[in-house]
Amino acid sequence: MNEDVHQGVDHDHPEERGAPIGRRVFLGTLALGAAGVVAAPPLQRGLETFLGGAADKDPTGLTGLLPNGGGFRYYSVASSVPRKNAGNYRLTVDGLVDRPTTYTLDALKALPQTRLVRDVQCVTGWRVPDTPFEGVRLSRLLDAARVRPTAKAVRFTCFDGTYTESLTLDQARRADVLVALRMQDKDLGHSHGGPARLYVAPMYFYKSAKWLSGITVTDEVRPGYWEKRGYDIDAWVGRSNGRDDDPTS
Repeated sequence: MNEDVHQGVDHDHPEERGAPIGRRVFLGTLALGAAGVVAAPPLQRGLETFLGGAADKDPTGLTGLLPNGGGFRYYSVASSVPRKNAGNYRLTVDGLVDRPTTYTLDALKALPQTRLVRDVQCVTGWRVPDTPFEGVRLSRLLDAARVRPTAKAVRFTCFDGTYTESLTLDQARRADVLVALRMQDKDLGHSHGGPARLYVAPMYFYKSAKWLSGITVTDEVRPGYWEKRGYDIDAWVGRSNGRDDDPTS
């Protein structure tokens, strides 16, 4: 599963894998989805957690059709995703760099943090306005690794074992591209790609890969998971994929 409303996959179309979910699970999820429309905020937060967990076990993508309090939908491109925490999470920066580095979650949290508040825009049409993200600027990690002059792009891999993304080096160095550790003023939960995810504020949400585990500097752009399936490599909101959505930043 790579998201939301998002690894939606914050990703935007499910890939069907495995057997359909059972009738009881589906009907129960529908009932909870309906309840979430009128529920108080604490119940809505619980519903969001439930839907995220259900989607992680739902290869059909049906849970992505249901509303929840946070405004996000959940999709899956992997049949299951391991859970990581501060004890076992690692983020590797390697490739065309002079100083390959592996970060723990605590090491990432110890670095200067940047907070951005932008709309989240999915290429399928939904938008979650004024969503706060906090984390480390990707440019800081690249500078610390000492990118070599031959480098042109960055490839991102995820610990779901399936999802990948890419940016040009210039895009990756933008001030509004983060390795995000918090979203909506909370630590990133598993369903939203935690403990750490990519956040590319001005692009459609499929570029913001969840469950980030690898940052590899390369000599060319290597199309990511959805780009290999026809999505635009440059995913500027309102200027790609045939859409005219308002820009997010």
